[in-house]
Amino acid sequence: MGFKTVILPAKENMLITPVNIASPEGEAVVNGLLNRFQTADPSCQRVVEKIVKAVRERKDEAVIEYCRKFDAPDLSIENLQVSSGELKDAYGQVTDEFLETLGKAIDRIHTFHEREMEDSWLQTREDGTIVGRLVRPVDSAGLYVPGGQGGSTPLVSSVLMNGIPAAIAGVNRRVMVTPPSSDGTVNPYLLVAAQEIGITEIYKAGSAWAIAALAYGTATISRVDVIVGPGNQYVAEAKRLVSGMVRIDMIAGPSEVLIVADETADPASVAADMLAQAEHDPLALPILIALDNKLAGGVLQELERQLPLLSREAIARTSLVNRGVILVVGDLEEAIETANSIAIEHLELMIADPWAQIPHIRHAGAIFLGHHTPEAAGDYIAGPNHVLPTMGTARFASALGVETFLKKSSIISYSAGALEGDGGDIQRLAKLEGLDAHAASVAVRLKK
Repeated sequence: MGFKTVILPAKENMLITPVNIASPEGEAVVNGLLNRFQTADPSCQRVVEKIVKAVRERKDEAVIEYCRKFDAPDLSIENLQVSSGELKDAYGQVTDEFLETLGKAIDRIHTFHEREMEDSWLQTREDGTIVGRLVRPVDSAGLYVPGGQGGSTPLVSSVLMNGIPAAIAGVNRRVMVTPPSSDGTVNPYLLVAAQEIGITEIYKAGSAWAIAALAYGTATISRVDVIVGPGNQYVAEAKRLVSGMVRIDMIAGPSEVLIVADETADPASVAADMLAQAEHDPLALPILIALDNKLAGGVLQELERQLPLLSREAIARTSLVNRGVILVVGDLEEAIETANSIAIEHLELMIADPWAQIPHIRHAGAIFLGHHTPEAAGDYIAGPNHVLPTMGTARFASALGVETFLKKSSIISYSAGALEGDGGDIQRLAKLEGLDAHAASVAVRLKK
């Protein structure tokens, strides 16, 4: 999934060739960024359609077949759910330092998301009419947590960012699905994180078959109302296919960052933040909008210096070479307007006065202000949710939050006097639309 920007000829083997935004090359790059939304390729769509159909028809049998084929060869249906023993044993396999950090992250995320909770409300009129909105949580939510390099890099933050808002919303049943390791186990750090936020119903299933099981239900995994969580293109395509019969958080593409930087920015910090995105995925999108050529050159030097130090150097290098963008603009106003047009997932303002630009930011998943606010802080412990709109969808979409797990019902109550007062208007509009029975449903009451 994703797009490929216009790749310009490299100069002296640069990782990224800076371009002036006003040049034909710069215009071509920006145009590619503005049109980067893509769904899965046809081959992925066909594979996922086949998987979803198999799980819908053959339930547990299909789920376990895919689990054995792609993840854990010896997994059985009986062991599909993480047992109480496995949950208990997980605590003996994590460090005290992790538990301390986990507690801090949980507190920060919970405190932030509590402010998002919506209240039911009523309006009353003098004629006796009462209208309002009733806010209620969904009954159940499925939380997808990617495996993370075969379980070796547990994505604990995904557990927290998806599970905590659902708990605050009041969701009664929260279900976690995650791919098992080849030996049929789930990383203990994931299991502890889930338990610390009250999740104990966990299944060893990943990719499109896990999404299908959550949507349609099996004998082992009961269906849910909402499915959230990040994943690869197969997960995203499965969520797209089942959306409508269940709510999903969003169709997410590769992770992306756009850094607006002026002469006050430290090139080493800018480069580090670009690499923090690049190491996610070969399709990750790191963008720098620099206000001068000197800064762009300094960032390039730092990218070359820092890149070999990464354990995921190959992934980050591919991202930088194939997807990395450095645009040089004339002034801050142009930089901000370009950022708004691109509507990035993560927007960093590494400029002298970032707060002054907040009124001018219209489209971004999350905004990081100042030289001491790396995007990584938002990923883990700052508090706001890190599940954010990508591929330009920040133009209309928001971060995952408590509202993702809430639904609203309208409340309407008329007194006899109120209906008499509005009855003529209701009938007039109903007849205009050719709906005689609508008009009659009012008229029959007014005759009594």
